[in-house]
Amino acid sequence: MINFDKLVAYFEKFPGVGARQAKRFAFHVLTMKPEQVSEFSHLISSLPTSVAECALCRRFFSANAGGSKICSICNDVNRDDHKLLIVASDNDIQAIERSGVYNGLYFVLGGIVPLMSKDNEQKLRSGAFKALVTERTKTDELEVILGFAINPDGENTSRFIESLLSEFSASNKIKISHLGRGLSTGSELEYADSETIKSALRNRV
Repeated sequence: MINFDKLVAYFEKFPGVGARQAKRFAFHVLTMKPEQVSEFSHLISSLPTSVAECALCRRFFSANAGGSKICSICNDVNRDDHKLLIVASDNDIQAIERSGVYNGLYFVLGGIVPLMSKDNEQKLRSGAFKALVTERTKTDELEVILGFAINPDGENTSRFIESLLSEFSASNKIKISHLGRGLSTGSELEYADSETIKSALRNRV
């Protein structure tokens, strides 16, 4: 079953999916009706044209007929563009937006920097991040809020971002802050409830 094994291998590449779970997914696909498989296949193949990546914050959003390269959050003139919250993934933005307490802008780094490995640094959007900060600080001050998980990998990612921002220190236009009390050790924004996120943002240091 060459195609089946290839499908299992693809499922294994999904975040948090191991070999056993990947096989369960693949076997489930085998039990689906032909029309369901066809729809599933179509949804995947249509993603490149139906979803776009924001040219500023790098989050994914529904592509519109106008072909805009900027998402609704970055286009919102009522957002505070003096605040930039750095998160690992799009899921973190969704969790924060549900809390209703943050009105600044975002940047999706695209992952974390594991404490025991530096390889992932090459996969992150560090170049785009530095370009955005450079543009934002040409005329105004900027608060960069580090919104990573409260665990060793999250803390290592925060240090990585701080190292990227070190070259801007001479301008005195950047304030770096971290999420404060509210998130417990080991917590990730994606799974935090709204009240926890509110507390973490309001008590950032």
